[in-house]
Amino acid sequence: MIDHVTFGVSDFAQSCAFYDAAFAPLGIARLVNVRDRADVAAYGDDRPWFWIVGEDPTRGKLHLALSARSRLMVEAFHAAACAAGGRDNGAPGLRPQYDSNHYGAFVLDPDGNNIEAVCRLPG
Repeated sequence: MIDHVTFGVSDFAQSCAFYDAAFAPLGIARLVNVRDRADVAAYGDDRPWFWIVGEDPTRGKLHLALSARSRLMVEAFHAAACAAGGRDNGAPGLRPQYDSNHYGAFVLDPDGNNIEAVCRLPG
């Protein structure tokens, strides 16, 4: 089981603005904002589990999939993420190649990481 994930971003303010907007439809909020040696922000629901740091940007492509409670939440995530500067990497829709109920949407964040929201409940 994963407790949390952390990765570096190239533009901390831009990434915070993106994740603030993209995560809101999923009920995920910025819970921690720290400034000491580096800019650090943590997002979560009941506890922080998604961390970004404004130094030493992570290299390579990451894929992070977040659970959504409904297909409407997936669609709202996609719209909010794209409006916040994300790049569409797969519009909301069924992905039967993964499983029959996989309804997901993919957006590239400001650093090119592939962020997905997925609902696995039947339509």
